[in-house]
Amino acid sequence: MTSPRDVIDYHPVLLETKNLTKRFQNVVANDNVSLNFRKGEIHCLLGENGAGKTTLAECIYGFYRIDSGEIHYKGKKVDLTSPSHAVKLGIGMVHQHFVLIRPFSVIENIAISSLEKKFLLDLTPTKKKMESLCEKYGIKMDLNAKIWQLSVGEQQWVEILKAVFNGVELLILDEPTAALTPKEVDKLFVVLQQMKEQGLSVIFVTHKLQEVIKFSDRVSVLRKGKFIDTFNTSDVTQEQLARKMVGRDVVLQITKKRVPIGEPFFELVNLSAANDRGQEGLRGASFKLHKGEILGFAGVAGNGQKELFEVLAGVRKIQAGEILFNGKSIKNQSPAEIRKRGVAHIPDDRINEGLIMDFTVAENLILGSQRDLENRKGIFLNRNQILINARNLIQLFSIVPPTPTTQTKHLSGGNLQKVILARELNRKLECVIANQPTRGLDVGVIEYIHKRLLDLRKEHVGILLFSEDLDELFALSDRIAVMYCGKIIRIFNTLETNMEEIGLCMAGIDGKMECSNN
Repeated sequence: MTSPRDVIDYHPVLLETKNLTKRFQNVVANDNVSLNFRKGEIHCLLGENGAGKTTLAECIYGFYRIDSGEIHYKGKKVDLTSPSHAVKLGIGMVHQHFVLIRPFSVIENIAISSLEKKFLLDLTPTKKKMESLCEKYGIKMDLNAKIWQLSVGEQQWVEILKAVFNGVELLILDEPTAALTPKEVDKLFVVLQQMKEQGLSVIFVTHKLQEVIKFSDRVSVLRKGKFIDTFNTSDVTQEQLARKMVGRDVVLQITKKRVPIGEPFFELVNLSAANDRGQEGLRGASFKLHKGEILGFAGVAGNGQKELFEVLAGVRKIQAGEILFNGKSIKNQSPAEIRKRGVAHIPDDRINEGLIMDFTVAENLILGSQRDLENRKGIFLNRNQILINARNLIQLFSIVPPTPTTQTKHLSGGNLQKVILARELNRKLECVIANQPTRGLDVGVIEYIHKRLLDLRKEHVGILLFSEDLDELFALSDRIAVMYCGKIIRIFNTLETNMEEIGLCMAGIDGKMECSNN
């Protein structure tokens, strides 16, 4: 019996690269890459961070000019000079780091993306078309909301709808599920299947092997800039793909040993705080964190996780309640004061909140500790010592390219995350507060981060883990707190619950609460 994926092999080739090569100074990002993408397929690009996936995608999108080789689209050789040129041909891309104007509304961002150059924007037809698209694909969104008011997941939907609005035939998604909850992931692929059935071709980059197996028709693997192979997804396993990506066997299943849990040292008591819209973002949130414990936080995006993380990081003021750290109040203390207590913060938005993109890797690695004596030479920075420390961290965390004087803006998304992790985890810690620490990373780096967090747990460091990946929460957490409408409505012992129970609680069914803000 012929499966739907077998039929893909008979679909015409929509886009093909022939010996495509792209260099950045002395680094060869894509080395003679030859592969093809067919009409009406979902085609996955896999590879470690720095393997050249995003560079290849951006060459196809016209963001980069290729140094040698050819790109053929609809059977004709094309010289893509810019993203607008690509969009005119029918090629669109949703970047891992969104290209949105944060002070503008959803509708304004969509209208600006239109290829029609007009002095004044007429938002009425744009809004009608967007309302039609949202209804067609079952996407609920406040089109008048400002981008900065939206969750990361909602911003992802804006980018996808923006591309569809412009009528693309080939849609490239760079880490399309990294910012989405499990429910949103399922919704995304329902929408992509609808689009595929209408003839759209989709290229997506993801590190989540289970999604590759479940949703894609074909998968191509890149390693160190070179094309390794293309497979019908139905013919390969997760383990085989991981081995092709990394060049070695990778541990996909985490073995978490039981460790004795210490006394509680971090406590929230009836904490309340406003969200960015001035509404109640947190409503009486309470929990206790024990030494040597990983407490995970689950919840659909927009239910208070962002506000809770920012309160704990010291960047959002609380309106009521108390925060106790080793028995002392740290309510509304600054990020620097909280950091001095041995608390590390890993934000989910690595570009806007975690790094300064125009700084070098070495400079970003000392953010927060730039006033420490080891980084000073009198009133000046000790540049030599900073570079030595940076080289050590670059090697330890396998940051690519391995040059401390490289500007951070030239790094891939995964390597940006490695810089943050290297800075935050390489010091004496009592607590780690991590928000989506493995988002957008490849399996090899995820394996390393999971091991590092479990090692910190064995060293009696308390860890607060915010993740939209339930598999990750169940694998790492000792307990899982579920957030709904700004409250922590229930905390589960991980060994005594399951995903279905957590999922119902995330939907507010178990909590039996009404959410006035939703």
